[in-house]
Amino acid sequence: MTTARLPDAPWRHRPGFDDLCARLGAAEGETRLVGGAVRDGLLGLDVADIDLATRLRPDEVTQRLTGAGIKVVPTGITHGTVTAVLDHRPVEITTLRSDVSTDGRRATIVYTDDWQEDAARRDFTINALYADPATGDVSDYFGGLKDLEARRVRFIGDPAQRIAEDHLRILRYFRFLARFGALPPDAAAYAACRDNANSLMALSRERIADELLKLLALPDPSAVLRLMIEGGVLLPVLPEIEAAGLARLEALIARQQQAGLDMPPAAVLRLCALLPPDADVGEQIAARLKLSNKARKRIVTALTPPPAHASAQELVYRVGTEAALDLMLLDRAEASRNIGPLSHWNPPVFPLSGRDIIALGISAGPDVAKLLSTSKEQWIAEGFPDANRARAIAQAQVAEFLRSRQNS
Repeated sequence: MTTARLPDAPWRHRPGFDDLCARLGAAEGETRLVGGAVRDGLLGLDVADIDLATRLRPDEVTQRLTGAGIKVVPTGITHGTVTAVLDHRPVEITTLRSDVSTDGRRATIVYTDDWQEDAARRDFTINALYADPATGDVSDYFGGLKDLEARRVRFIGDPAQRIAEDHLRILRYFRFLARFGALPPDAAAYAACRDNANSLMALSRERIADELLKLLALPDPSAVLRLMIEGGVLLPVLPEIEAAGLARLEALIARQQQAGLDMPPAAVLRLCALLPPDADVGEQIAARLKLSNKARKRIVTALTPPPAHASAQELVYRVGTEAALDLMLLDRAEASRNIGPLSHWNPPVFPLSGRDIIALGISAGPDVAKLLSTSKEQWIAEGFPDANRARAIAQAQVAEFLRSRQNS
């Protein structure tokens, strides 16, 4: 076992955290930091979620903390996990455990007092790092420190066995590779993911969607997605994603960077780039992945040909800012426009109503709606001029309408 030291950082001094660790016997070696907090802390990244591993059983954890007035929620009690709430922030606390049996989706566990046994059931070496909350001393049982330094994502033990225990680890592998790793991938890990890709079909579509969207939300997952597509990893669950989609994704990422859009990567839009430009296909996949209604609508809109428009502003006006930006980023010709400022442009409201048309001498009825519509279309074509110009447009439309009626 090798050791290192977790650098000091503000997240290690959140209100109440020292007291929590003291009550869970951290100074006596009963409780340690684990997983992402240790990994990200060693990399100097921001740590949002704190997880603790402990030798204490869940009932004792609950008893000790509630006795000190700390709120405890049994969020995963069947797997030995409870969540303490400190200053409105969660801290997950899980009892050391070992798998008795697994079926690729869930595991039957028993508790253990052995840190290495607990580490052995985890997925990747860089996620099986533990640290003393007070001193920051890191315990590493499977070479995670060296892998972290080398930017190598490696399964603990036999990759095929790890995947058989939880099929989702295939998708997690590529997400962690895109976030923390360097290419080429670990040969054994990549081979196991390719060989066992069919096992993804046993997973719920919600779990697949969650992992895929997390991967797509990373700064630039293109290289890793290329590995997945070339290796046929997505073929069992998303056969519609092909190499042509990867080229569209790479172009989308480049266009967003060129446009200087100050917004985080949109995972749903990137999924659209990977899919064939067909709204029906997009709707089918959104339904298959059981995405939210909002996500489904965004996918269908982005994969539907845009309405006729003479300018980027007109497109924004007709379909909304988000949909217009999506359509322009996905389309090579549209993306040549200066779309950066559009993310902060508020489409104006047409300044006239039916009352204004009636005031110009048109009787209430269908003619009012028709004239209001034609006036609005000319207002859009002229680039959304002010209210005075809008009224002049309406006056001209009404005059032409009245002349045509007199001549008929």
